[in-house]
Amino acid sequence: MSLGDRIREKRKAMKLTLQQVGDVFGITRSSVSDWESGKTRPDQGRLVKLADVLNTSIEYLLSDKEGKPPVIEPSKKGISNTLSDRNVVEPHWPANALPVISWVQAGEWGEIVDNFQPGDADEWVVCPFPNSDFILKVVGESMYNPGGELSFRDGDYISVSTSKEPLHRSLVIAKRTNDQSATFKQLLIENDGVILLHALNPAWPTRYMTVDEHTRIVGVVTGQWRPMP
Repeated sequence: MSLGDRIREKRKAMKLTLQQVGDVFGITRSSVSDWESGKTRPDQGRLVKLADVLNTSIEYLLSDKEGKPPVIEPSKKGISNTLSDRNVVEPHWPANALPVISWVQAGEWGEIVDNFQPGDADEWVVCPFPNSDFILKVVGESMYNPGGELSFRDGDYISVSTSKEPLHRSLVIAKRTNDQSATFKQLLIENDGVILLHALNPAWPTRYMTVDEHTRIVGVVTGQWRPMP
């Protein structure tokens, strides 16, 4: 059976209508029907909640044709809840695990989220911050500010919410039309209405960029943590 077949099977076993499931997520019955027909797939956050609603597990919903659970690679940095020095690790996907995606994928998240597959991320790690959608690894030093309260080093993990409202001084992931990858900056909203992206590093050559019609805010950073070396 496919993912859609298993969703339909469990929904009917729970005696739920398409609309009742849709109401849980604030979507239409046709959107749930698209999940069941295989036209689209629920994203990671919805998949976790869907498994709970249908009184089943993510492992079962994502099982292969023989009913075997998917093999999810453990975190390479040791922050997953699965720690082992064995060559073979038992398949395990914690309910609160999120994908560590690339900065290119982050810029395209709105377009790819419905079709995002477990294998599309190199790592799935447990995120300690709720209401997050994906995880990024900080690259470079534009947000490194050793003398400030906020500082992010190359290699830090940050979690991102695409539903949280970006406010003045929010830490955001933004994408400019002509750039292939997304960028990580602080959002500043001036009194005169000018909106800027601010690099926290005081030595960064271009500390401010104007947010215009060619800039899209992808999401708001919800948390930061640093893996042990």
